[in-house]
Amino acid sequence: MISILKKEISSFFSSPIGYLVIAIFLLVTGLFLWIFNGEFNILNSGFADLSGFFRLAPWVLLFLIPAICMRSFSEEKKQGTLDLLLIKPIGRFKIVLAKYLAAFFLTLLALIPSLLYVLTISKLGNPEGSFDSGSVLGSYIGLILVASVYTAIGSFASAITQNQIIAFVSGVFICFLFYLGFEGIAGFELFGSADLLVENFGINSHYESMGRGVVSIADICYFIGLTLLFLIATQLLLDQKIDAKKYALPIVVLGFLVGLGFTANKRFDLTEDDRYTLSEASIATIDNASSPVFIDVFLKGDFPSEFKRLQQETKQLLTEFKNNNSNIQFNFINPFEEEENTDAVTQQLVQLGLTPANVTVTENGKTSQELIVPWAMANYQNRTVRIPLMKNKLGADQEQRVANSIQQLEYAFADGFSRLVNPKKRKIAILKGNGELEDKYLIDFLSTLKESYFIAPFDLDSLYDQPGRILKNLDRFDLAIVAKPTDAFSDKEKLILDQFIMKGKSSLWLLDAVNMETDSLRQNGEALAFNRDLNLNDMLFKYGVRINPVLVNDLYSAPITLAQGQGNNARFVPVKWFYSPLADAANNHPISNNINLVKFDFANQIDTLKNNITKTILLQSSAATKTVGTPQLISLDIVQQEPNLKSYTAGHIPLAVLLEGKFTSVYKNRIKPFKMDSIVEDGKAGKMIVVADGDVIKNQFQQGRPLELGFDRWTGQQYGNKEFLLNSVNYLLNDDGLINIRSKEIKIAFLDQQKVVEERTKWQAINLVVPLIVLGLFGFVFNLFRRKKYR
Repeated sequence: MISILKKEISSFFSSPIGYLVIAIFLLVTGLFLWIFNGEFNILNSGFADLSGFFRLAPWVLLFLIPAICMRSFSEEKKQGTLDLLLIKPIGRFKIVLAKYLAAFFLTLLALIPSLLYVLTISKLGNPEGSFDSGSVLGSYIGLILVASVYTAIGSFASAITQNQIIAFVSGVFICFLFYLGFEGIAGFELFGSADLLVENFGINSHYESMGRGVVSIADICYFIGLTLLFLIATQLLLDQKIDAKKYALPIVVLGFLVGLGFTANKRFDLTEDDRYTLSEASIATIDNASSPVFIDVFLKGDFPSEFKRLQQETKQLLTEFKNNNSNIQFNFINPFEEEENTDAVTQQLVQLGLTPANVTVTENGKTSQELIVPWAMANYQNRTVRIPLMKNKLGADQEQRVANSIQQLEYAFADGFSRLVNPKKRKIAILKGNGELEDKYLIDFLSTLKESYFIAPFDLDSLYDQPGRILKNLDRFDLAIVAKPTDAFSDKEKLILDQFIMKGKSSLWLLDAVNMETDSLRQNGEALAFNRDLNLNDMLFKYGVRINPVLVNDLYSAPITLAQGQGNNARFVPVKWFYSPLADAANNHPISNNINLVKFDFANQIDTLKNNITKTILLQSSAATKTVGTPQLISLDIVQQEPNLKSYTAGHIPLAVLLEGKFTSVYKNRIKPFKMDSIVEDGKAGKMIVVADGDVIKNQFQQGRPLELGFDRWTGQQYGNKEFLLNSVNYLLNDDGLINIRSKEIKIAFLDQQKVVEERTKWQAINLVVPLIVLGLFGFVFNLFRRKKYR
């Protein structure tokens, strides 16, 4: 067997055909990956990975390997040497295996120069060396297994005929049939619900996950089993008389592999950040999907490279969901493909809540504008939800925008599936009776909450003479939201809320400790800011926080829009307004991780106090901050004054704090304002969030219509208020860990664009020419050694 193996390898490199085949492979991959503009070009993609190579290589190998294998048996048959080989004292299967291993070895030799591509992306990475080695390793494993199947098919095709051309064409056809043919056949209505089973017969369905670094036992069994199947079939073609005993062991092994492939669920995500491993919370969101969930993803078309990557990651994520529940069905759509009137389509999308994004992207020194729709719509049993795919953040560049979007894909879809598939259970009380914000200012936020929770207003004064009954009614809710109260809470109301918290219920406090409104300031040009007493200081102090009646003045803030000029010459101009701090995440907590900046208006300072409660600062001001005491006359004239930078030394000031633990009643060892049958003084474990500004939940209006929360009509900026508050509610209510997916870190490796521009020609030449030079040197040394050996 070894002698046959050596003979095959030697004969391959003894003729120019072998070198020509490998040279064509290296030349084609080099041109597509480094020279030609297109979806496979690595330098144009902007990412430090080899996904383009692993998508291209199976297609090139589909022609390369049949060319390598076409002489294996057909030439032996044509020259009559096959009969001489078969009568030698060596088993048929060993002959087949020897020729197979020789061809497979040659294929591996052709792949070795591609390791130069790994060196290239490592050198061009930003920073240098930043690429996912685990993903590359897994992808190589998948590619080698594909090559093993192609080689077995090529050997089988060569054993069919004496003509090398027929063997080559037959090998290419069978390889194509198994690579994509079954996937196309599965789309016929003839197979109905069995389409997935038919598709799994194809190579691509198994290579697709391995091509991105996910290796499963089932996929490995498929490739090894299919390889063995064609090797057995090749032996059958060589045997003139079939002896069942000779096939017993291979068939048993094949059967074992098939059985293991159907039963084994073990998979290995080799990516460094476990990117393609869904969390248990994500999988749980689709467990109850007993009928098809149809997902339309509006990411299809001629996109800039950054959005092609987003498209690819979205497809791969949805594939993982589909692997866990076959009812997940998705389709990528280009909404502008068949419509000539782009404006009309855009208007329809906006009405559906799918706002397109007009993005400016610079690639290779060229600037282009593209209109994309970074949204998905999921439908389940006549219910529909919108799923945002793109994460914008003020000041984010191209790389950060891609990283932020991919970072939150799993949470975006898991949250959408949860709202779609799982019935609403939790109940939220919107407290009334203490001068809270009117419903019209909460309409956008509450409309979004209704998709996932039951919501109802709750008036603490509705049964003032029966506080026990009020508490009993409030206990039916799981969360209480206090949205910018302006009237002081009575002791009865405080005891009701205190006992609600003691029972482990959650609460979201949006409070202003200073009476100051932007509307009053716009009308009069100035307004007096003074303390607002809500009679909650002792209550919050007992829980572990204190809201100080001071205003936060931050250099890193949102603008205010003022009218300048008179009459027809009047125009609105945005000017810096230091009393609208833009709060950023203080840490990577799931609530505030990777959200846009949150806009505050006349925010106050929060202090955390020592007790047994765990406190997490969610949002904070910038380091360039100062506090302004009250009472204080605030005038719009300050926009014309240069700030004294030396006075902004207060550092990061907490603006939103999460409290978790077993709260102690503020009325412990105190006289109660009313009698109760039983009072809880040491509460159950609970959660609350305190935000030192009530305006973070307030949506603006335009022409009498409410705008999306966080959208500023004057500047057109979208801030992160809505996302922050939704995350807060989800965290306070969800006990399934879904919100924790937001803290999952996904690292995206980018190319250093400056280095790419400066060294583009050098690396193109290296990756195109060096592999061919290495092949030429190998051929020269091999033939030199061969001539000396047989001289």
